[in-house]
Amino acid sequence: MLIRRAVVRDGKRLTRLVRNSAAYQGPYAAMVAGYRVGPDYIEANRVFVAVDEADDGRLLGFYSLIVDPPELDLMFVADDAQGLGIGRRLIEHLRGEARGAGLDSVRIVSHPPSEGFYRSVGARLTGSVPANPPAVMWARPELALAVA
Repeated sequence: MLIRRAVVRDGKRLTRLVRNSAAYQGPYAAMVAGYRVGPDYIEANRVFVAVDEADDGRLLGFYSLIVDPPELDLMFVADDAQGLGIGRRLIEHLRGEARGAGLDSVRIVSHPPSEGFYRSVGARLTGSVPANPPAVMWARPELALAVA
């Protein structure tokens, strides 16, 4: 597996990964309906992709780090790659990027089913972000991930 900086041509694959994620089916579908990871987003943010070099660069997952204010904006692992340690490797990469940017911690507003994963990699619960209808109809856990 290789983690590299995303480039503009990755946008369509990243968008498909977000929109097709099993984690965002059913009641969560409205949150990603019409979502797009476009060239402007990739150029403006620190977006990194995990690809399988042995499988023609198959997309395994990605994350986006916003530096100011420090926040994990997006993180997705392909449904068929979950449970293989991809998310943990992306978090470790994020920690390195954040340290390199001089950050002490990164805010995470988690998809509710993902809270356990973030806690398992060391994030601590700091609060809750209220619902924001119509796209987000539920409160979301807010966490802080130390990067030191």
